[in-house]
Parts: sequence; structure tokens; C-alpha cells
Amino acid sequence: MEELNFEQAMEELEKIATELENGKLTLDESVEKFEKGMKLSKKCSEYLDNAEKKITVLIKTDENMEEDDFTI
Repeated sequence: MEELNFEQAMEELEKIATELENGKLTLDESVEKFEKGMKLSKKCSEYLDNAEKKITVLIKTDENMEEDDFTI
């Protein structure tokens, strides 16, 4: 899977959800789309977790709001 940014991953996830909801896919296609959707969901969750950690680091720094690296 190509590296997508958060917005691209969410857009792709929404497309997959729509395709699954319309019920026009075969069982194999549905399973394939569901699997891709789960991977995209995990990627979006990772993006959000990293953003939350970055915000936390920024908030905890002194008044200069210096950004520190963090590890996952």
C-alpha cells in the first residue's frame, strides 16, 4: 500500500465504507475491501496517536513552546 497522508487515508476509507454499504460487491470483493479498510483504519489511528503525542510534548514544554522528539 502506498504511503498516504491522513486525509488521503480517510478519503479512501470513506470510499470503501460506501462500497461495502451499497451491497453490490461479491463476497470476495467485500472481504478484500474490508481488509484494506482495516489497514487504513489502523494507519489513521497511528496518525492520530502521533499527533496527540506531539501536542502533549508541545504542551508540556516551557513557555518557548519548543518541540521535542518523542518515540513510539
